Amino acid sequence: MQEQPLDAFLAAHPFFKELDQAYLHLLAGCASNVVFQPGQYLFREGDQANRFFAIRQGKVALEIAVPGRVAITIETLDDGDVLGWSWIVPPHTKQFDARAVELTRALAFDATCLRGKCEHDPKLGFELMKRFTQLLGQRLQATRLQLLDVYTSSA
Repeated sequence: MQEQPLDAFLAAHPFFKELDQAYLHLLAGCASNVVFQPGQYLFREGDQANRFFAIRQGKVALEIAVPGRVAITIETLDDGDVLGWSWIVPPHTKQFDARAVELTRALAFDATCLRGKCEHDPKLGFELMKRFTQLLGQRLQATRLQLLDVYTSSA
């Protein structure tokens, strides 16, 4: 199996660390390079979770829309972060807005392609589920802390 440039990027990325080389190759087969301009949304709350992203360069604000108020930024992600866990958890619907704060380059992973590979190889599916479950826990904690900050500062 010949290594591709995306395989090398994935091998060096902290989220994919120590993942078997054959799995990195499978993941690379579902990935493509994307670019977002400042202010452009990667996705909006309620969108179908058709992709997740590994940020190569740039900054992305993860936000919650609040009716009648400015959106609350839960977390700002940058180089080396992974964005989007809902592709692996039914009903595969985005739970936040994600907006590029600056020019952002990322790898976009096709969810249908990856879900198919996970169905075909449960070991890959379990490995990705473990990694995305950890990411989900981090996002819930960041949301909790941000909401505590918003409500304690407005009291």
